Amino acid sequence: MIEVRALCRRYGELEAVRDVSFRIDRGEIVGLLGHNGAGKTTIMKMLTGFLEPSAGEIRIDGLDIAEQRREVQRHIGYLPENCPLYPEMTVLEALDHQAALRGIAPAQRATAIRRAIERTELGAKARAAIATLSRGYRQRLGVAQAILHEPAILILDEPTNGLDPAQIQHMRALVRELARESTLIISTHILQEVEAVCSRVLIMRAGALALDSRLAKLGRAARLLVLIDAAPATAEPALGELPGVESVALLEDDGRLRRFALASADIGALAPQVAALAAARGWALHGLEPERHDLEALFGAVTLEQREVLHG
Repeated sequence: MIEVRALCRRYGELEAVRDVSFRIDRGEIVGLLGHNGAGKTTIMKMLTGFLEPSAGEIRIDGLDIAEQRREVQRHIGYLPENCPLYPEMTVLEALDHQAALRGIAPAQRATAIRRAIERTELGAKARAAIATLSRGYRQRLGVAQAILHEPAILILDEPTNGLDPAQIQHMRALVRELARESTLIISTHILQEVEAVCSRVLIMRAGALALDSRLAKLGRAARLLVLIDAAPATAEPALGELPGVESVALLEDDGRLRRFALASADIGALAPQVAALAAARGWALHGLEPERHDLEALFGAVTLEQREVLHG
């Protein structure tokens, strides 16, 4: 559906995006993350045809955006972070104007507008002037404009910006509904939004792709954390001899308690064995839990420390 190969964008000597490659299949909901200046917005503008790459290739549904930009744009709905709106227009007028720009036939516009209003819950403000709308309603209007022509690909930059908690819940439900028919790329600074709706995450760091992984893989426990009062010289070899233990690492030692990480293919089966060993050796067992890598911790590690590109 979306293929990006060796994508680069330079502004003079500044390389905003460098050698980025990824593929997104139909129906995926992908979160695009990174600190300000990491290259997220530049990538979205290139994907939508608003900005030409300095190098590389973008293909949307088999079409080369460099050669068939207008055709590609017919398949895309885009919500920029600061959605431009005409304040003197009403919501209905703005959607009718957008429908005309999108080439929706006059006979089909009423149906398309009504459906977009229903999906974004804009009915109460349909005849209101945009100048009178709250930030949340303006954001919903931006989404309505993006989905008006029912595109195969939706690129949403900060879609929950300005929404209250109830509106955020509705937006999450709408994103899941849209994914039944469309491929979605969502850029946001709110990691909880990515965890709530996305199946995959792309993390940018200083213009490069630092991580491409499925969220299910990020949450998978790989090690068992054990907190005991045994000395490392005694505990490490004993823990390492347990069936299924691949390696033992000492993570913390405050002179009284030690935290070990045990790598194993089946940490569920390993946990009772560790408890039994501690009881047999007379060790006080203060903690026994799977190690988890949540998105927030991973984002911090990737954007601040990690330099190697990972692919999941």
